[in-house]
Amino acid sequence: MKIRLGNRVVNCPAVWFDKGQIKLIDQRALPYKFRLFAIKTLADAESAIRDMVVRGAPAIGATAAYAMAQAKMHNDDLTAAAKRLKATRPTAYDLFHAVDYMTNEICSGSDALESAKNYVNGIVAECRQIGIIGEKLLGKRCRIMTHCNAGALATVDYGTALAPMRAAHEKGKKLFVYVSETRPRLQGAKLTSWELKNEGIEHAVIADGASGYFLTRGDVDIIITGADRITSSGDAANKIGTYEKAVLAKENGIPFYIAAPISTFDFSIRKGCRINIEERDQDEVLIINGKRITAPGVRAMNPAFDVTPAKYITGFITAYGIFKPFQITTKLKR
Repeated sequence: MKIRLGNRVVNCPAVWFDKGQIKLIDQRALPYKFRLFAIKTLADAESAIRDMVVRGAPAIGATAAYAMAQAKMHNDDLTAAAKRLKATRPTAYDLFHAVDYMTNEICSGSDALESAKNYVNGIVAECRQIGIIGEKLLGKRCRIMTHCNAGALATVDYGTALAPMRAAHEKGKKLFVYVSETRPRLQGAKLTSWELKNEGIEHAVIADGASGYFLTRGDVDIIITGADRITSSGDAANKIGTYEKAVLAKENGIPFYIAAPISTFDFSIRKGCRINIEERDQDEVLIINGKRITAPGVRAMNPAFDVTPAKYITGFITAYGIFKPFQITTKLKR
């Protein structure tokens, strides 16, 4: 991913392995400061995932893959390590996919670090291909709405929802992106806008509740988001607020696409009601910049994700093509 540091422009992945440590761009510090976070132990990996140093299902999966390799190097109990990692974020399927992949690789005698690198490189390659395929959906002049962060920060490199935008921008297409702020953690305002600014893609941050205003005015040509878990029927869990955009898109005749690598598809479950939705600390809602915004004693409810039923999804942009929800089991799974 392209990162502007003062007068310098550098390319840096969101997650990598270096000299026995897992290195992460600390997403908690963005956009105010660019800093790195080093994972040296399994406990470090747990806290990095749980406390959102790393965010985005594919990037979480990549971190978990490296954490399993690191656990093997440290002679940790791999069964216990797998259980601990899976307990950090219950909704994102990439986490479970990565841990199971690494468990199978290690048990079969494969080199743990090489297996982890192969896993991560595979995710990056898929995201690049998602960009190539998804770019064709974007016209020479295109107005796009997205939600949360599904860029390189969330996927190691390129992104899922942002990958087609990067590819289109490189081809000289004129884009404008509506970036919903994504309360309460503000991944859109803090992370997506930071990535788009680094790429030089024109955009504006909007309040989450303003999405309907722009959609009903005909100001949006297409919506593209990422996902954290997609069922075999096409129901998709993504950051809270995604469902509302999908319903509004359907009502206003605007195509709604989800971009995701194969590791996000959970073929073991059919309906979205079976997805375990993470409930996060109520203080994420009640406290802003260290100050409580409600009266004392008021409580908050803070689901981190919602589920968009397949009927509201136009299609899934994958490295293998664009699929309708009903094609997940008939074509994509193969």
